[in-house]
Amino acid sequence: MLSYITIGANDVEASGRFYTAVLTPLGYEKTESPEGIAFTAPAVPGRDGGSATVYVKQPHDGKPATVGNGSMTAFRAGTHELVRSVHAAGLRAGGSDEGAPGFRDEYSAHFYVGYLRDPVGNKLAIFCADPAQGSRDG
Repeated sequence: MLSYITIGANDVEASGRFYTAVLTPLGYEKTESPEGIAFTAPAVPGRDGGSATVYVKQPHDGKPATVGNGSMTAFRAGTHELVRSVHAAGLRAGGSDEGAPGFRDEYSAHFYVGYLRDPVGNKLAIFCADPAQGSRDG
């Protein structure tokens, strides 16, 4: 089970605005410290390992944060509307569009996803795969 992920930021304030816009609507709680910002997912009853945390901070080695080619972090949303609103909020908060929310032919019929890049260029997916939300087939 994933425990945490650290995302490098050259401008913690700018990246913090982006991740606040994307993660707080998904239920993550934000805390700030001198080292950076932490976004903690709500606890899931019955799961070991505690809540997953997303850390946004400058790289420990002091070098600039760079993009991981081929890396992507995906966050689950409960509804298609939440995917759309989080994607739009990420764009307003300094992110860039990497694929508008919608269904993709190459994925399952219920997989609804939007893609973003954060201010550094890291790729994110915001998705909903709930069959009750509908499918690309109707």
